[in-house]
Amino acid sequence: MAEIIEFSVITCPSCGHQASERMPTNACQFFYECTGCSEMLKPKQGDCCVFCSFGSVKCPPIQAGEGCHDG
Repeated sequence: MAEIIEFSVITCPSCGHQASERMPTNACQFFYECTGCSEMLKPKQGDCCVFCSFGSVKCPPIQAGEGCHDG
């Protein structure tokens, strides 16, 4: 099994601000407040979490092939 990456760089689609964030390993994160403009991000349709929509790395449950985990 591949090593799970726990950090992802999330990019705000509104202002372009980027922040490296540690992802929850046992759940999908549905909301994220941008630290640049305070926009509340939600996953795009079809994605399980904000990291799958706006992050540089998919969330740990998806990396592990487990699918979405409700938090």
